Amino acid sequence: MRFVLNGKRADVQAPPLKRLLDVLREDCGLAGTKEGCGEGECGACTVLVDGAPVNSCLVPLAHVRGRKVTTIEGLRSRVPEALAREGGAQCGICTPGVVMAAAALGPRPSAARVREALAGNLCRCTGYAGIVRALAGSRAAPRPRVRTHRRGGTAPGRRG
Repeated sequence: MRFVLNGKRADVQAPPLKRLLDVLREDCGLAGTKEGCGEGECGACTVLVDGAPVNSCLVPLAHVRGRKVTTIEGLRSRVPEALAREGGAQCGICTPGVVMAAAALGPRPSAARVREALAGNLCRCTGYAGIVRALAGSRAAPRPRVRTHRRGGTAPGRRG
């Protein structure tokens, strides 16, 4: 099966109904795409096919013949750094899928647009606030308030 994988021509000898997820991980050696549920519900396996996010666990290899497939390994993006900075990445299972879904958003999406685009990406660790902040920018999602010690005094609850 011929297709373009991360900008390079690929010719993979695999059954046409083999899941794209398995082809990427097993036949192409690209382990960045994760399997979460295997049923298209969690978004961990999201890749781009011709620029559109798809759940690779639901896509047969035959579906990508002659098309462009982009995985987390082929994406140039600052989103992973933004996720780390904003607390939007913890265990890492959902992170590649979130990054790939975000890649289709374009620059500076609104918080509402981010939430809509990530509706198919489940994250059990972050509560999504850090993800939305990272993808929409700090103006779109307010940072949680963290109380620090008072100037010239001691931190609350501590004795000086």
